[in-house]
Amino acid sequence: MDGQPLIPSLDDADLTRRIPKREALERLKTAQTRMVQLRLQLGGKLGTGELGPPVCFVFEGWDASGKGGAIKRLVTPMDPRHVRVITIAAPTDDELRHHWLQRFWPHLPGWGGVAVLDRSWYGRVLVERVEGFAEVEQWRRAYTEIIDFERTLVAEGMVFAKFWMHVSSGEQLRRFEERRTNPLKQWKLTDEDWRNRDKRVQYEIAVEEMLARTSWDRAPWFVVPGESKRLARVEVLETAIAVIEAGMRLHGMEPVPPLPA
Repeated sequence: MDGQPLIPSLDDADLTRRIPKREALERLKTAQTRMVQLRLQLGGKLGTGELGPPVCFVFEGWDASGKGGAIKRLVTPMDPRHVRVITIAAPTDDELRHHWLQRFWPHLPGWGGVAVLDRSWYGRVLVERVEGFAEVEQWRRAYTEIIDFERTLVAEGMVFAKFWMHVSSGEQLRRFEERRTNPLKQWKLTDEDWRNRDKRVQYEIAVEEMLARTSWDRAPWFVVPGESKRLARVEVLETAIAVIEAGMRLHGMEPVPPLPA
């Protein structure tokens, strides 16, 4: 987390970076072991037995940017009873009858819990903004509502990290074509994905404003270079670990020492 920009931008992600396969595997293994340790400590099953602060990881990004692969590497080492992964879809008719943030509350973790959100309340200032599902006044107001929402949760102990998975337009197209021609991956590619791609410029404007207006010290955005899937997965895990350890210390909980390599 050192050197994290105060106002993050898509330009922060160096899409030319790569990592050797062997190094990636070693770092991933080390990070996954550490993540299990911290998760057990947060749940009171290691260390002193006290519960740690609730941890919420938010994932957003371009279609085919590697969100699913990064989330899989983040949670796979954990016991399924110790982490919740929530995929956020379009609101239902009933959810539309309530305040737009209401539907996210049931997914949030309590003390000792960890939740991973694949898409989130940031849809309000991304897809709802670009596609016209929210009125201009609604999505403009949402920046303040989101910050207030997150500040309320942080005041009660929540530890946040928000990841934007970033790939170039060219790499996204390559992955789309790969999915289109692979019978086992065709289900991942929809007409909506192609329509969203046609509006990439509008989405880039929305993403930059979102990053600039909703990244703050206790709920920062991390722009992850996703051109190399290996690198992205390692960076997500290592950043998540750093966020958890910092959050534990902030609440007076010293992380257990890492296991020997």
